[in-house]
Amino acid sequence: MVVRGRRAALRALFTFSVVAFTGGALARIAATTPTRRTDAPGRTGDTFAEMYRGRRIEVGRAAVAYGAQGTDGGGPEARVDGRRLPVMRCADGGYLTPVDHYASYSTPLEAVRAAVDELGSAQLADTDGGAHGVHA
Repeated sequence: MVVRGRRAALRALFTFSVVAFTGGALARIAATTPTRRTDAPGRTGDTFAEMYRGRRIEVGRAAVAYGAQGTDGGGPEARVDGRRLPVMRCADGGYLTPVDHYASYSTPLEAVRAAVDELGSAQLADTDGGAHGVHA
């Protein structure tokens, strides 16, 4: 009988510890307020604008019209020197562009910077419908 009581007490103590730890962690997460970065260069609301390697980069959230196909639902929009660069969300939570589509980046801004690095002195095609072409 003593062994059984000891097992039950240890099991109850373990269960109580797990519940207390999980509850404490969840309470701490719930009490944390999300922070917004305000020190980014050229930040206006949800839009980033900066000069990167001599190129004007603008990245933000906007519904971009694609002719008869409607809108993209408010996904990230990017422009390099005023020309649209599609930014797509990956399954892993990262972002990629058609210019550098083999790597995933943690933010749309990082993906656009990588595309500018790949472009070098080339310009994006001046089309809004499907800007997948690059002109040297």
